[in-house]
Amino acid sequence: MTGPVLRRSGTPAAPPERTRDFRGSALRLLRRLVPQRGLAISVVLLGVGGIAIGVIGPRILGHATDLLFNGVIGRELPAGLTKEQAVAAARARGDTTFADLLSGMNVVPGHGVDFAAVARTLALALGLYLLAAVLVWLQARLLNVTVQRTMVALRAEVEDKLHRLPLSYFDSRQRGEVLSRVTNDIDNIQTSVSMTISQLLTSILTVFAVLVMMLTISPLLALLTVVTVPLSLWVTRWITRRSQPLFVAQWRNTGRMAAHIEETYSGFTIVKTFGHREAAQRRFDELNDDVYRSSIGAQFFSGLVGPSTMFIGNLSYVAVAVVGGLQVAGGQITLGSIQAFIQYVRQFNQPLGQVAGMYNTLQSGIASAERVFDLLDAEEQSPDPDPPLQIHTGRVEFDRVNFGYLPDTPVIEDLSLVAEAGSTVAIVGPTGAGKTTCVNLLMRFYDVDSGRILIDGVDISTVSRQSLRSSIGMVLQDTWLFGGTIYDNIAYGRPDASEDEVIEAARAAHVDRFVHTLPDGYATRVDDDGGAISAGEKQLITIARAVLARPRVLVLDEATSAVDTRTELLIQQAMAELRRDRTSFIIAHRLSTIRDADLILVMDAGRIIERGTHEELMSRHGRYWEMTQV
Repeated sequence: MTGPVLRRSGTPAAPPERTRDFRGSALRLLRRLVPQRGLAISVVLLGVGGIAIGVIGPRILGHATDLLFNGVIGRELPAGLTKEQAVAAARARGDTTFADLLSGMNVVPGHGVDFAAVARTLALALGLYLLAAVLVWLQARLLNVTVQRTMVALRAEVEDKLHRLPLSYFDSRQRGEVLSRVTNDIDNIQTSVSMTISQLLTSILTVFAVLVMMLTISPLLALLTVVTVPLSLWVTRWITRRSQPLFVAQWRNTGRMAAHIEETYSGFTIVKTFGHREAAQRRFDELNDDVYRSSIGAQFFSGLVGPSTMFIGNLSYVAVAVVGGLQVAGGQITLGSIQAFIQYVRQFNQPLGQVAGMYNTLQSGIASAERVFDLLDAEEQSPDPDPPLQIHTGRVEFDRVNFGYLPDTPVIEDLSLVAEAGSTVAIVGPTGAGKTTCVNLLMRFYDVDSGRILIDGVDISTVSRQSLRSSIGMVLQDTWLFGGTIYDNIAYGRPDASEDEVIEAARAAHVDRFVHTLPDGYATRVDDDGGAISAGEKQLITIARAVLARPRVLVLDEATSAVDTRTELLIQQAMAELRRDRTSFIIAHRLSTIRDADLILVMDAGRIIERGTHEELMSRHGRYWEMTQV
């Protein structure tokens, strides 16, 4: 092929979005991590190690507090007494509260603070925190590698899928909307997966590790902490059920806005020429407002999760502070233990809040994943047969072909024609007559509903699409150039061609006439819309591309309908050289360009109503004659 496929107007609208399956899409996304299971296991192990070491820290710091507090109290007690004697003396004085407190402490009367022991304890805590930080850093790095590799595989799968989709898929969707799925949605999946896995894994491991540590200190206080968890989970579930549809709408509206931006930018000159700038701006404002409203709604509901879980968590925090204080006063636990427990309560509630708040990111990512999975699940074109097409002469035959873009809406009906090898066949007719559709069927952008298309007697449905399309050259009215040099754009027709062959093709298409006037010659860079050169020069480049490809069959779709007379003459000369010894199909509204065609077909409503040479058709005074008079 030498350019993009032919597009047609009036295609059906995109199908309505399917019913959303949050759980199924989340599991499907999770399964994509399976190829990276080695890294994933390492991430889990590092997380377990880092968190296990980290949760010991508060207990060690609590021990340091006990050392300080025991030293302060012990220094105030008379030396030479045992702890039991000091407790008995306090009870004898009637100070039962102090006696209960003292009974739960590990004091030595007359001994002050052991600062060496405190220093050793703090050094141990610092070392453990440092080790935990290193493990968490390694976990984050491996997690990033895991997610990046998964996204690379997903992008590759999406790219491969795009090439297997039929043209009807792109006809029924705006380009910007498809691009939004391939770019914005995959980027959002990457961010969501990375943040969700990191927070979810860390939070789950932290909750279990902290719960174990709390149970070792006080089962009663641990029960007070855990009792609020079901309430937090219920509130989170209630909120997320209401925010999920809004996240789906947010990314759907984002895709629509991207499609409008791409469409407006692509036709920016036309928009300004016809004075539709304000209308385009109004449409953008409407789409932008849709994105705003859906985003605000989604963030409003999901934003309730964090404050709600924080409030519920603080209820347990207050309960622990009150009951724990009473236990310390009663000598049931030490001051350092309650200090450590309060830190554990914070560590316990924080992951629950993170898991709840994570649904913001998770729902957004799943909404994007569903849009990408919609693309991956789209029906593909029929599988390609293995045999390649071998064109020897280039004889093309349409045998009773019928086709419609929609069921029960025929566009081509019972079409039969023969283009002999090396002949030029021109197809004319009003808009919607089926001219471009014939070319789409010949290129197998669509498959016929019934009938056959044969090249050299071989049904094209029995050969691979790649071999078919590589044997057919195409020059379109809407010329397509990619960002690169003029040389690169010509060489696109046959990448393995030598420099001499590329230059020779350029000369045959008269490209050299204007290239020599450019400062950089063939190294002149053009952007993807060829804005640096004229429309006629772009067409000459696409003709040179077709010349270089050496096709046996040629398709020229309105290739001279938008150029000046001088350039049209150059193009006609290049076309004549290009058509030499090739079977050629020309679709044009300028009848002056097809007078020398071997066969002219006049189409209307998907049928051939007249056929013959220019002279034969003129002599009949039929539809073709009427078109020439106009």
